[in-house]
Amino acid sequence: RYNEAVTVTGSPTLAVTNGNQGTGSGRGPHTLVYASGSGSNELVFSLAIAAANAATNADDVLTIGAQNIAKPGGATIKDTAGTASDSAVAISAGQGSDAGSITVVA
Repeated sequence: RYNEAVTVTGSPTLAVTNGNQGTGSGRGPHTLVYASGSGSNELVFSLAIAAANAATNADDVLTIGAQNIAKPGGATIKDTAGTASDSAVAISAGQGSDAGSITVVA
């Protein structure tokens, strides 16, 4: 969430790390792709993790950390005045239930 409406161009991505709490090690990270939200103050990023995906196991904890939004290939996130956001945006668990960590359920 932003404190004002933003306009998105291109395909920003959101990096999510994998703490590998489930069986095994060396999995993740995941890259979520911008899905929707341009023109609002809330952006949605998504990634479908298929069953038996080698990068994620049940009980792994996926974490959205600080500075995890990237804007490759000229993608932009701008406020209504046309001011571009930083190249990465800080996200913390204190910003709400949509930030922080997610435990994978089989």
